[in-house]
Amino acid sequence: MSGILESYAGLLNEEGFSHESFLSKTWFVMRFSCWLHKHGMGVKDLTLTLGERFLRDCPGRSGDPTTLKHFLTWMRSQELIPPQALQAHEKSDVDTLVEEYSSYLLAERGLASTSVEVYVALARRFLERTCPAGRRDLRALAAADIRAFVTRQARKYRTSKAASLLAVAVRSLLRFIHYRGYTDRSLAVAVPAVAHWSMAPIPRALPLKAVRRVLTQSKRRQTPCGLRDRAILLLLARLGLRAREVMLLELDDLDWANGCIYVCGKGRQERPLPLPHDVGQAIAKYLREGRPASSCRRVFLRVRAPWRGVATHDAISMVAHRALKRAGIRSATYGAHQFRHSLATDMLRRGASLTEIGQVLRHRDPNTTRIYAKVDLSSLREVALPWPGTPL
Repeated sequence: MSGILESYAGLLNEEGFSHESFLSKTWFVMRFSCWLHKHGMGVKDLTLTLGERFLRDCPGRSGDPTTLKHFLTWMRSQELIPPQALQAHEKSDVDTLVEEYSSYLLAERGLASTSVEVYVALARRFLERTCPAGRRDLRALAAADIRAFVTRQARKYRTSKAASLLAVAVRSLLRFIHYRGYTDRSLAVAVPAVAHWSMAPIPRALPLKAVRRVLTQSKRRQTPCGLRDRAILLLLARLGLRAREVMLLELDDLDWANGCIYVCGKGRQERPLPLPHDVGQAIAKYLREGRPASSCRRVFLRVRAPWRGVATHDAISMVAHRALKRAGIRSATYGAHQFRHSLATDMLRRGASLTEIGQVLRHRDPNTTRIYAKVDLSSLREVALPWPGTPL
């Protein structure tokens, strides 16, 4: 495994691990290699289960389980081991069905990876409770089983929106099952409807002075992490980007010559947006002074090695959460989407139409923008009926 160790060491250097971490991880691979040789095994035998057996036989540092997963994931990316080598247990029929469903959502339905994660998690829960044997149980699946599952699970959610999403995900799974021919008829109609009014909530926008306070506070942190977080906050506040859109932003999406930025939004639609001066300045400062050297094309990287792109959109929301807390802003919720609501609300108060707001926020459905009519108090006063008993 000398060639593999050399290549893996090169990866550790490229990803910016400290000298101590580099030595710890390479020493782990050397110990693992010796253990494999002692037991008459080689690269072709590598699996996560085998690695866990090595950890039990030869306990070492607390970070060894993380190193094992990092090493095996890299081995898989180099196609040195098959995909199933990373599975901690033998694949069940439910696992196979869920994998098929996930591929269907990504390849044929075109859903975003974040949406697929939610749908797949709910689908797995449904299958494990109603069809534990996978496809063998699908033929016996009845409408009563579906109604009982959705009704029971919906009671556990705090909001009607979350419960409604459960029903949508189960319907999607049942349509897929019928589409693949695993059932004779579609059982999607058996999923009970969950009452949820899309226009019921009021957008939770931050006051304009609170947004300014957060952005002013972000100027004080000139560390690499601070420079990254300020650029992220400006993208949220000035352009109203979603957390996922910020996470997926790549270096090639920045068109410095034309002063615009290309954003991959919902439905995988890519649209150019003008790049405000202060936003571009903050991104450029982060790229020059804060972003570590890396072959990764994502704009925003982790603040600790390995130097990879921010892994999830939740990490972007946490940047917003911490910034609001540091600025002393009190709010019912703390997240990235509040900046998007604040931008729309501010545009409305400055006289922008709902159509213009929808274009800036890149809403595919004009009805999505209608919710901001609830915060247009000036227009609402003009159509409000007088209080009973008040002279006209």
